[in-house]
Amino acid sequence: MRQFLQQVQRVVVKVGTSSLIHPNGMINLASIDELAFVLTDLKNQGKEVILVSSGAVGVGMHQLNLAKRPTTIPEQQAVAAVGQAALMNIYNQRFTTYSQQTGQILLTRDVIEFPESRQNVINTLEQLLKMGIIPIINENDTVAVDELDHLTKFGDNDQLSAIVTQLTQADLLIMLSDIDGFYSANPMTNPDAKLYAHVPRITETILAQAGGKGSQFGTGGMSSKLKAAQRIFEMQGAMILANGKQPKIIFDILQGAEIGTLFKEEQ
Repeated sequence: MRQFLQQVQRVVVKVGTSSLIHPNGMINLASIDELAFVLTDLKNQGKEVILVSSGAVGVGMHQLNLAKRPTTIPEQQAVAAVGQAALMNIYNQRFTTYSQQTGQILLTRDVIEFPESRQNVINTLEQLLKMGIIPIINENDTVAVDELDHLTKFGDNDQLSAIVTQLTQADLLIMLSDIDGFYSANPMTNPDAKLYAHVPRITETILAQAGGKGSQFGTGGMSSKLKAAQRIFEMQGAMILANGKQPKIIFDILQGAEIGTLFKEEQ
């Protein structure tokens, strides 16, 4: 079932805040360094790599010594502005260690919905890949607001990563989270929870088994990951949900190892 993963050429990797920030709010430098190492080596193997990275608010909270996520939209946007600059600084430093150039792209939903700007985004991504540059994409949290009628917000970076996969017609979306994959129930509270190795379609039963919100530093929960998977199904693509604690598992995933949950129609 997973042999096709060895032929993947263009891959989108989504990393959640929980993979970038320790539970105590400090930045997980080891994880970021390992991620830069892995993605650079994939690029050295001849693959095209796109990184969708959360973490602006989490890193901003660290930079500003905030113990709790701010509650008002202007505060969150200010924290995101500080955090995004700091996060890209860390990424640039770590990728530079491995002689890999990166480029930043910040997106809002309205840019993707408007045909001309959508095409410009596609053109930029294609050009960066052609030049051997790894694009690092995040939502533009400083201007994206949930409450606005013109829907500038993607909802979370799970949705954004699926949309980027669609835009670039990537072969695979690897979604790294703080859980080993998709379970039949919450493994934290239910010892009988079963890990699904393969989900061939999103059913009512699957939807009912998704519950809970994201971490205090992030926004995505399991239901948002299923929404992202649904987008991937619509493009007849493939997505793997796996634990991002050790980014080197990406190597094993692309070798076809049975890690995490594969979301893909049965052939």
